[in-house]
Amino acid sequence: MVNLFYTLFLRFMKIDRVGVRAQAAFCRDGSILCVEALEEHRERVRACSSCFPSGDNAPVVDLPKRAGILLVGQAPGTTEVTTRLPFTGPSGKRLMAWLEQAGVSREEAYLSALCRCFPGKARGGGDKVPSRAMIRNCRPHLSRELALLRPGTIVPVGGLAIKELLGIERLSEAVGETFRRDGVVYVPLPHPSGASTWLNARENKERLVRALAALGRAAALR
Repeated sequence: MVNLFYTLFLRFMKIDRVGVRAQAAFCRDGSILCVEALEEHRERVRACSSCFPSGDNAPVVDLPKRAGILLVGQAPGTTEVTTRLPFTGPSGKRLMAWLEQAGVSREEAYLSALCRCFPGKARGGGDKVPSRAMIRNCRPHLSRELALLRPGTIVPVGGLAIKELLGIERLSEAVGETFRRDGVVYVPLPHPSGASTWLNARENKERLVRALAALGRAAALR
């Protein structure tokens, strides 16, 4: 069954449904054309200048891979601007440790985000939260990944991704729970930033443990 999130994106972003469906069929067949379609997608993302028309940006996108898990973060950080790969900075290393705890390797998950460009530094320190305009501009990229991969499991990482994908405002109402919508299992995780204090609370650490166990179970069913 087609993911509702993916369906709504196609409806509102007016993506070329025929082209996406044709390439998605190759991915479901396990054809090498799936990897080629994802490589084409990668080139499109890296060439995007929707948020920065002057070209003063470095869009980040994962390497082509057939994966049943789609992980959706918020936006790249300063390290990712250099590597041009998602989750390669300190937060990414922490996230990879969580995935390893769940029995999921980096190669088994396609790493995505709501926004593909670094939104900049906030005045008070830390990274800026992506604007609504940036999220809107990047929706076609995520829509295409949903269409090509048709993931059985989606992992929203952090409060913003959880709100955008599931409509849930509070981390405590999402992390540690699983949600099944349109045949897709959602397993929310908190943001892995070391600056976050959410995991300082014992009950939130327990929520993370439950979430990783749920992710491991979902991965085992692929």
